Amino acid sequence: MPQYTPPVRDTRFVLEHVVGLDRHANLPGFAAATPDTVDAVLEEGGRFVAEVLFPLNQSGDLEGCTRHEDGSVTTPAGFKEAYAQFVESGWGTLAAPEAFGGQGMPHVVSTAFQEYMISANMAFAMYPGLAHGAIAALVVKGSPEQQEKYLPKMVSGEWGGTMNLTEPQCGTDLGLIRTKAEPQADGSYAITGTKIFISAGEHDLTDNIIHLVLAKTPGAPDSSKGISLFVVPKVLVNDDGSLGERNAVSCGSIEHKMGIHGNATCVMNYDGAKGWLVGEEMKGLAAMFIMMNAARLGVGLQGLGVAETAYQNAVAYARDRRQGRALTGPAQPGEKADTIFVHPDVRRMLMEAKAMTEGLRALCLWGALQVDLEHSAASDEEKQLSSDLIGLLTPVIKGYGTDKGYEIATNAQQVYGGHGYIQEWGMEQYVRDARIAMIYEGTNGVQAMDLVGRKLAQNGGRAIQTFFKIVGEEVAGASDDAAVKQVAGALGKALGELQAATMWFMANGMQNPNNVGAGATAYMHLTGIVATGLMWLRMAEAAARLKAAGEGDAAFLDAKLVTARFFAERIMPDAGALRRKIEGGAETLMALPEEMFLAA
Repeated sequence: MPQYTPPVRDTRFVLEHVVGLDRHANLPGFAAATPDTVDAVLEEGGRFVAEVLFPLNQSGDLEGCTRHEDGSVTTPAGFKEAYAQFVESGWGTLAAPEAFGGQGMPHVVSTAFQEYMISANMAFAMYPGLAHGAIAALVVKGSPEQQEKYLPKMVSGEWGGTMNLTEPQCGTDLGLIRTKAEPQADGSYAITGTKIFISAGEHDLTDNIIHLVLAKTPGAPDSSKGISLFVVPKVLVNDDGSLGERNAVSCGSIEHKMGIHGNATCVMNYDGAKGWLVGEEMKGLAAMFIMMNAARLGVGLQGLGVAETAYQNAVAYARDRRQGRALTGPAQPGEKADTIFVHPDVRRMLMEAKAMTEGLRALCLWGALQVDLEHSAASDEEKQLSSDLIGLLTPVIKGYGTDKGYEIATNAQQVYGGHGYIQEWGMEQYVRDARIAMIYEGTNGVQAMDLVGRKLAQNGGRAIQTFFKIVGEEVAGASDDAAVKQVAGALGKALGELQAATMWFMANGMQNPNNVGAGATAYMHLTGIVATGLMWLRMAEAAARLKAAGEGDAAFLDAKLVTARFFAERIMPDAGALRRKIEGGAETLMALPEEMFLAA
């Protein structure tokens, strides 16, 4: 049976020494994040997910969700009771605004808890996760009346929330949306259409689900410029806040998916359902991106969360499974065979997983801090800097993070050998669950194109130049510790590759836009290596400093330094190969006629 232990010590190390949570105590929202409070969130939150949510992960996957003839949906056994405990304990309110019943904690603290929840049970974590995206949109774009009517119970978790974007004929190209919104005499709209792939679209965890739906009003342009956003409750809400009659929205079917079986992914039918405009008409794209950006960072966290649990189980298996002998001679002569931990190729997979999970944890938490500082930093300049950084890094955290998360899950399965392919051991579930994170909320190819096609050129390249400056200054200012200097040297080389690749795009992208598209994924991975490398430089600096001062757990700090060196030696050199792929351009990629792709 799989196991999971929340990595509280590593999270605490990152919050203290990479994020520097205490340095922001004077900012709005940070005062409540005292060391004692944060420790309680990590310890108690970790205990909750390990004891309540994790035991439901495998059983929930095996049982899945059930749609009934009346269109209602039942979640797997135990989910409803676990969700009630989740709501009662207030875990979903951590970073929500105090004005609507939230605790007002920094987003970075909530992100740490969300990682644990995803690791314990990704399918369960998606129910409140989708609601958070809808809450974020209503906080920014909702009218005061809409906020008063929906947000308190959405924040508390009494009501759920969804994002309804995709339709059978449109996914990434939202301009193809056909769902219609007809204005009514009472100021509402009649919403008619079909949405697909709607996570948490229907379930039995809450009394109401508040759907945020993209649709087009009469006469709207037949493009993304004609999109409007509407709030459409599953059950209409009376003026006094009580629940009224059922709205004309229903679950037509549940998608039969590769993974995340415990989450109800629904086809939603809107048959003249009552909805209300959120924000301005035909300005739904801006509101949608509030949801999408929050969701993309959350999906990047899913890559990390699933990878962490898969990695933990692979380590446990490698320490127990005996096969063959060490290449240098028997490591345990008294046994018939050594554990597979002695084999370099098994070590390779485990060290890559360790280096990537710890690096991605730091990157996700540092990114979450930028979300906080974008709104709460002391000066407008600092707010702009954080906005630029998180805008640039969102597609990287989502795309690179989930590509690597899936790779780690499959390598963890590989450590198990044949047992990894068998359902009862649980590893194949992590591979299946990790796969969707590379697809939804914008496929990773779309993330790469967002990075190179939009984010690089925005504001004259201000964000990428800011990123270059931060990395360059930290490389130049690295301490004299041997391990730190090794990481800094490798990061400096990787930064040079990224800068050269950026210049190549500038020189070759205008004359042939396919050159940019052909190199987009390689560029996203190259940026991911540099961003994660920056995190490892910071962690190495902190570990060396603490070790020199005789503070902290010496074994933990030594492990950090060794893993930082591994990242420098075994992962950062990939930056050169990625640059060469980018500079290969689009000629051979686009040259072959379509009919020659099948040579039969």
